[in-house]
Amino acid sequence: MDRFAIPNPFVVGRYISPHYFCDRQKETNFLMKQIDNGRNVALISPRRMGKTGLINHCFQQHSFAERYHTFFVDIYATTSLAELVYLLGKAIYEELKPKGRQWTERFFQVIGSLRMGFKLDAMTGEPSFDIGLGDIQTPQTTLDEIFEYLESAERPCVVAIDEFQQIGNYEEKNVEALLRTKIQQCHNTLFVFAGSERHVMNNMFNSSSKPFYQSAISMGLAPIPLEAYTDFCQSLFEERGKQIEKDVVAHVYAQFEGCTWFMQMLMNELFALTAPNEVCSTTVLPIAANNVITTQEETYKYLLSNLAPKQKMVLQAIAREGKARNVTSAAFMRKYNLPSASSVQAAIKGLLKNDIITQEDDAYQVYDYFFSTWLAKDY
Repeated sequence: MDRFAIPNPFVVGRYISPHYFCDRQKETNFLMKQIDNGRNVALISPRRMGKTGLINHCFQQHSFAERYHTFFVDIYATTSLAELVYLLGKAIYEELKPKGRQWTERFFQVIGSLRMGFKLDAMTGEPSFDIGLGDIQTPQTTLDEIFEYLESAERPCVVAIDEFQQIGNYEEKNVEALLRTKIQQCHNTLFVFAGSERHVMNNMFNSSSKPFYQSAISMGLAPIPLEAYTDFCQSLFEERGKQIEKDVVAHVYAQFEGCTWFMQMLMNELFALTAPNEVCSTTVLPIAANNVITTQEETYKYLLSNLAPKQKMVLQAIAREGKARNVTSAAFMRKYNLPSASSVQAAIKGLLKNDIITQEDDAYQVYDYFFSTWLAKDY
């Protein structure tokens, strides 16, 4: 793809090509090395730090793509084995579809329980996959067939499952053990288990009482170094006839603690606000941040409308504190006029469960930095 075909080079939420991907060379090499040596990988880091981008970047390396069939599935919104099986089957089919009818026909030959979804377009004669979640009648059978298909491929397969910790919340209680048993039997298929709930993922792969204990190489993902991100930003500005001061990038980096998605979001807006032949300076930062927050305001209001009053109070207190510690102490509760310690604890539990706040050691903070800024004001 021509890099100049994209109006704004600070791409958010998807992977385009290496040109729009910043650094991560060491991480890319490490991930590919583990797979090349037949090791499954547990990729563990906070949300929006760039796990998905790294996986896609790895998958698109020419030397890697030549040797493996690669499949990616995000199971963040799933609540059952049937949903996992549905998304996995769909991801495999979508990857095979461009390869032609021979590939898709073999897919349905092996995965017989999904054959009802195999249809030919009446106009073009092209195959299509038309199946709903309700059509997954026997998920374990379909899962067996999917693994059979992967294992029989002419090249090794790599399956990346994003937000893998979700399987611990499934309505079925044996999914971890079931998947571990099937994965253990694989000879032609390797897995990347990506997850953002670090304590859950670490427990899954490092606790001797868990099925996935020592079944994968653990890999973290730290922020991209400031120097590398500064060079990346300046390069993208300059190739479009614009410039950006180093201090602007440093400010953005510090504000979001190097968290990739949020930095990219603000850089996207800063680029949009900078005219050709102009220099983006720190004076534009408040305008850019306000513009991003304004576009999300209705979402934030909706999110708040679904919270209990005491949850809203605690949430705003955490936002104003930035990183909140000792949230049940008398000093903290007095500072923000919060009710009893027990009600604060109950609110914290609900906010954590819904991924609205995160916990790092003894500190709580609002997951979405822009949401936090909005909350800290008198919304």
